[in-house]
Amino acid sequence: MQHNILLALSVVMLTSCQAPSEQTTTNHNNTATMNTSNDQAAIKSLLFAYRDALNASSVDQVMPLYTPDGVFMPTGFPTAVGTEQVKGAYAGVFSMIKLNIEFFIDEIEVDGDHAFARTTSRGTTLIHATGQSVPEENRELFVLHRNNGTWKIARYMFNKMK
Repeated sequence: MQHNILLALSVVMLTSCQAPSEQTTTNHNNTATMNTSNDQAAIKSLLFAYRDALNASSVDQVMPLYTPDGVFMPTGFPTAVGTEQVKGAYAGVFSMIKLNIEFFIDEIEVDGDHAFARTTSRGTTLIHATGQSVPEENRELFVLHRNNGTWKIARYMFNKMK
């Protein structure tokens, strides 16, 4: 079932991707437009709450933003699946670095109870082991799921822009 949902979401993502300047919302009535706007606003709020959790190095703030079966796919580290692995992965990341970043939302697409968001982030990373602060710049892909009216991160992947 989960595989079928992800496969369907992948097909939706591939067929609905457009350059940001070409994006349009093709809704046939005002209710759909309002719902999409509400969803996009809720997703933006989720993404900025995630940014704030990263900047605070707070596992406790990150975890409620994920679905229970959430997947975290950080560059250069193993994929973390499910609450305990995701929690451990963030604890490990935060023990090594302190982020100070800003998120820029490039695209949000909503289809029913599933959505994806494409973002970039820029700022600095303090490396605890050396005390060195280095530039940080990533691109991110979030797959989101709405459950009981609340948007959560179902899958998250990022990589370096350069």
